[in-house]
Amino acid sequence: MKEEIAVIEHNTIYPIPAGERHGRAGDLFTVWFGSNIMILTIATGALATTRFQLSLIAAVVAILVGNLAGGVFMALHAAQGPQLGVPQMVQSRGQFGSFGAIFVVALVVIMYLGFVASNLVLGGESLHSIAGGISDRMGIVLITILSLVAAIYGYDLIHAYARWMTWVCGAALAACFFWIIVIDGLPQDIWQRGGSSTNGLLGMISVGALWQIAYAPYVSDYSRYMPADSGVRPTFWASYGGCVLGSVLPMVLGALLGLVTRGGIVSGLAQATHPISILIVVVFSIGIGATTAMNVYCGVLSSITVGQTFAPNWRAGAAARIALSVIFSVLALAMALWGARNFMVNYENFLSLLLCVMAPWTAVNLVDFYLIRHGHYDVPSFFARDGGIYGRYNAVALTCYGLGIVVQLPFLATDVFTGPIAKALGGADISWLIALAVVSPLYYVWARRSANRGTLANPQIG
Repeated sequence: MKEEIAVIEHNTIYPIPAGERHGRAGDLFTVWFGSNIMILTIATGALATTRFQLSLIAAVVAILVGNLAGGVFMALHAAQGPQLGVPQMVQSRGQFGSFGAIFVVALVVIMYLGFVASNLVLGGESLHSIAGGISDRMGIVLITILSLVAAIYGYDLIHAYARWMTWVCGAALAACFFWIIVIDGLPQDIWQRGGSSTNGLLGMISVGALWQIAYAPYVSDYSRYMPADSGVRPTFWASYGGCVLGSVLPMVLGALLGLVTRGGIVSGLAQATHPISILIVVVFSIGIGATTAMNVYCGVLSSITVGQTFAPNWRAGAAARIALSVIFSVLALAMALWGARNFMVNYENFLSLLLCVMAPWTAVNLVDFYLIRHGHYDVPSFFARDGGIYGRYNAVALTCYGLGIVVQLPFLATDVFTGPIAKALGGADISWLIALAVVSPLYYVWARRSANRGTLANPQIG
C-alpha cells in the first residue's frame, strides 16, 4: 500500500484494519535512526564527559554498553506492534487491566511532555545560536509549530520526515566528525582528559540504557501499521539497529564536544564546526522537529487511551487527535519556556526519575507478552468497558510494578533523592538493573501460578 503522507491520518488508538497495513522492516530502521540524530542526543552524550568526567575512551565504552543493553528492551517492544495493531499503552491493558493501566499511561503522558519540552529548549537555543535576531523563546515557538504540523498529519508523514532526516542528519553528523577530527584536529592531550571512575561509568551506562528504554512505551506505535506477518526478527533488528546506531553516534559526538569545547552544548557545537556551523545547526534543529512530532503524536494517543478508559463508547477520530495535539503542544511549549534557564539540571533529574518508573513496567510487559501469553491477546477486550477478559485491574502486575519501584529506592541517585546503597557506590545509579532483575522473574513465576489457578485471564502457557 502506497503511503499517503499528505493525507491526515484518521486512525487513533483502535486496531489498524488489515487493508490499511503497509510498510517494511527498513522503515523502522530509518524512523529510529533519523529521529535520534538531533541536539538532545548530542547533549545526552555530553553528560559522559561533563557530568561524569569520563575520558573519551571510557565515555565511548559506557555509551555503547548502555545503548546496546537498553536497545534490547526497546526493540522487543517494537516487535509487538505488527502483531496486535494497537498503540503500546493500549496493549498494556492486557497486563494491568483497563483501569490498572491508567497510572502507567498517565506517567507516559508526562514523559512525552518532558521530552517534547527538552527538545524545544535545545531547538530554540540552536536557532538563536545561528540567527541572533531569533530569540530562544521565538526559536522554541518555531520548533513547536514545525512539530505540531507533522504530528497532526500523523504516522506516514512522521515516517517520511524521519526517512529524510536519516540522510540529511546522517550527512551532517559525518561532517561534524570530519571537521572536528580532520580539519580542526584533536587537542594533543585529548586522551589524557577525564578519567574512568566506576560511578561515572555506571552513571553513563544507565543514561544510555534509559535513552533506549524510554522509547519502549511508544516504539510499537510506529510499527502497528505493518502487516501482521512482518515477523518478530526483522522488526526487532530493524528497530534495534536504527535506534542504537542513531543514538550512539551523536552521543559520542556529544562526549567529544564535552572535552574539546567550553560552554553549552549548542554553542560548543557551533564553535567546533565553524564555519559550517550554520548549516549543521540548521539541519539538527530541523531534525528536532521529527522527534518532537513523534512525542506529541504518541502523547496524544496515550491521552486518548486515558480518556477512552473512562468513556469506553467514545470513538476518538482525527478531529479529537488534532485538537489534543494542539493542547499537548501548548502545554509542552509552556514547560519549555518556563524551564529553559535550568535545562540541564531539570533534564538530568527527569531522566533519573523516569528510569525509576519505566524499568518495572517494561519488565512486566515483556515477560507477559513473550513468556506468559506468547503474543496472544484478545484485542477487543482492550476496549471493553469492564476490561473484557483482562478485567479492570490485574493485582499481580500492579503489585510487581509497585514493588519494582520500591526496590529501586536504595539504589537511586538523583539531586532530589539518593539512596544509601547509591551513596555507598559513590553516586552510581544501578536502580534500573535492580528493577529488571527483581520484577522479571517475580512476575513470571507469580503470573504462571495465577494462570494455573485460572485467575489470570486468557493465559497462553507453552
